[in-house]
Amino acid sequence: MAVKVKRIEHIGLAIKDPKAALEFWSKHLGLQLTHTEDVPSDAVKTYFLPVGETQIELLEATSPDSPVQKFIDKRGTGIHHLCIEVENLSELLNKMKRDGVTLINDSPRPGAHGYQVAFVHPKSTGGILLELSEKLKTKS
Repeated sequence: MAVKVKRIEHIGLAIKDPKAALEFWSKHLGLQLTHTEDVPSDAVKTYFLPVGETQIELLEATSPDSPVQKFIDKRGTGIHHLCIEVENLSELLNKMKRDGVTLINDSPRPGAHGYQVAFVHPKSTGGILLELSEKLKTKS
């Protein structure tokens, strides 16, 4: 299988104060909020701000045991993850498993914005939490 990387889909930023974060990105860079979504499976609320063909994703924890809250408690606010949009996510994950890559998710699961997602553990990427995503096909 040839891996098809389409683009950087988004950069996820762990935040404590969505109002202050949105004000910064809007006031100083002119970015506009286009989508907000709760992702209960990750105990997070997401805020999307497009930048060209990619997006800034602000991540607000909605629970004290959210992975984002645990990240903030350990490391503070800042860059949480990099998301790459790919084709054939399931096949890519199977290949990575065969190659010995440490995955957080062995199979795709629902994510925000109509994507299926899976995370690669930072110990396999040189310290970066990597999200792989694939846009769900819409039925015609």
